[in-house]
Amino acid sequence: MTLDLNPDRLFPADPETRALAREIYGEVKDLPILSPHGHVDPRLLLDNEPFPDPTNLFLTFDHYVFRMLHANGVDLATVGVGTAEPVDPREAWRILCANWHVLEGTASGYWLTDEFVSLFGISEEPSEESADRLYDQIAAKLATEEFRPRALFERFKISFLATTDDPLDDLEAHAELARLYEAGELYGRVVPTWRPDRFLDPNKPGFTEAATALADSVGGDPRSLADYLRALKASRERFIKAGAISADHGVPTPYTIDLDDDALEALLVKAVDGTATDAEKRDFTGAMLVRCAEMSAEDGLVMTLHPSVFRNHSSATFDRFGPDTGHDIPEGIEYTRNIRPLLEKVGLEEGFHLVLFGIDETMYSREVAPLAGFYPSVFIGAPWWFIDAPDAIMRFRSAITETAGFTRGSGFIDDTRAFLSIPTRHDMARRCDSAFLARYVMEGRLSKASALRIIRELTIDQPTRAFKLESVLSKGEK
Repeated sequence: MTLDLNPDRLFPADPETRALAREIYGEVKDLPILSPHGHVDPRLLLDNEPFPDPTNLFLTFDHYVFRMLHANGVDLATVGVGTAEPVDPREAWRILCANWHVLEGTASGYWLTDEFVSLFGISEEPSEESADRLYDQIAAKLATEEFRPRALFERFKISFLATTDDPLDDLEAHAELARLYEAGELYGRVVPTWRPDRFLDPNKPGFTEAATALADSVGGDPRSLADYLRALKASRERFIKAGAISADHGVPTPYTIDLDDDALEALLVKAVDGTATDAEKRDFTGAMLVRCAEMSAEDGLVMTLHPSVFRNHSSATFDRFGPDTGHDIPEGIEYTRNIRPLLEKVGLEEGFHLVLFGIDETMYSREVAPLAGFYPSVFIGAPWWFIDAPDAIMRFRSAITETAGFTRGSGFIDDTRAFLSIPTRHDMARRCDSAFLARYVMEGRLSKASALRIIRELTIDQPTRAFKLESVLSKGEK
């Protein structure tokens, strides 16, 4: 069996609409990639070391892939997930190839096929019989200079990449990457993103220790709200100086509440002391989100929300393998009432940008598109995680366009630590958007000229506007 990478993949089956989609896609297929939210480790580009082996690159850290293996009876330990003892990478690769069929039809199967064919010239379908040949073919390329991270960064034409970083990170890696960029030794800009979850959610393990370390960073008291907020603001200032453009919040729910200083400090004391009830912890997180929104309105960092994931659903798997091992499950999201206290506070403030993400598809047409269709500050986050997949992207466009048009989105967000999948994911989004626009033209709902303009806006202009990239991108990068 051969791997097939159809040049018209994801385009409509109807020949005339397909030809139009192909033309629209041609407007953006070679444009640089803007990635304003993701999880690539900045040291990957700083160290610029060769990728160790195919298993490490495609399997060990990709929960999209190994969760499907687990669902079909593969012990995660045999493929090196969450284990202290190393596994034979070639043997783990054989397990992946022998189970290739479980990925058919999934977004992971689509991405891997694209990467195998486009990057490594693989024409043979993974299988038990072909596993060793494919391993050797990939490993041989990984040993070349052309497959070092920085060389691929340029090959992928990633002109802007934001990572995700802890507020207490020293940002030394980012300082060195900035120096490399200014010296012309790095193709695109790499900037940090402020991610304060462990300081805002008392349910996070080690919250007291985290709160103490945060307050210590400014010589303050973790039980003093003034000191706590001062430390958060000082951290944000460091990130902004390092080039950060956004603050990302992964919260249990998008619940917000506006509390005065005395009430919020009382919750902070209980949270630090470990005596807060579940309701009090929820109120503390919700009130801190409002305070962070006020900070964004003041300092300009774009605020993004990634809520409502049930983390570590399988206790047995968590106990054996730890977190991030494939069993974080989406939950339903209610935005309209939950986010209202935050929007009442700063939703109409000039310069405040709030990008709302979610993995509950029902929220798009019911809540997020109407919110973005009124509030100048609200942008519709692109399909994220389980729904950054072709059919889900098409459903997303259908769900939001009639309410919010084509101007209120964030642009595509890859939200990944799988470095080699970044160009594949962005190309997928460009193809899906081209297919959607072609359908609108063929149905007489949009002119061809408008479609050719909109596809570029969706690809470049929207992420530039939503994430305030105008000042950090050169004319060529736009």
